[in-house]
Amino acid sequence: MKKYDFKKWKQVKFQKVDMSNLDDRTLLLNVYLTQALTLLLGVVLLWIQGRTVWGVLALPSGWTPWLWGAGLAVVVLVADGVLSRFVPEDVTDDGGINDMLFRTRPVWHIILLSFLVSVCEEVLFRGAVQHWMGPYWTSILFAVVHVRYLKHWLMTGIVFSISYGLGYVAVRTGTLWTPIAAHFIIDLVMGLIIRYRRAE
Repeated sequence: MKKYDFKKWKQVKFQKVDMSNLDDRTLLLNVYLTQALTLLLGVVLLWIQGRTVWGVLALPSGWTPWLWGAGLAVVVLVADGVLSRFVPEDVTDDGGINDMLFRTRPVWHIILLSFLVSVCEEVLFRGAVQHWMGPYWTSILFAVVHVRYLKHWLMTGIVFSISYGLGYVAVRTGTLWTPIAAHFIIDLVMGLIIRYRRAE
């Protein structure tokens, strides 16, 4: 039987991804694949907890949860607008990923991506992980997973704060659709801003 040479692992070198070498098809494939894995992990964790994805995605009654979601999204978007006036662009740089993802994307595709990301991430983080860890530790994990922002403490803090807000409104309204709505509106508006700012 042939033995595997584990010393070869020492020769593996990780390199920073050069965005100019990443084509649109590969980027989209990565987005869809990571979201599918995120949703799958969320479903598995819910199953371990004895819960179902259909249970956590039950539609709420009344307008209150949707208003909380929209309200949180407005607060985040206004805060982002204020910060962008005073914070240098290099501090909020994500390596060009958002720009590449949204700058030439058709509006229908921005809507689809925003919805997909909001549902998949909220099922995992607010639906499954927060059930075990609470909003604080879930938000730390959420910030760490958004690794492209970790090089700037301000962006890491912002991602943590947004996540904590999403966790708070989920607890407050008792439905996962509130953070999904907020997450969707935030991603959609940011995506459209990038799309039309670049178009000009």
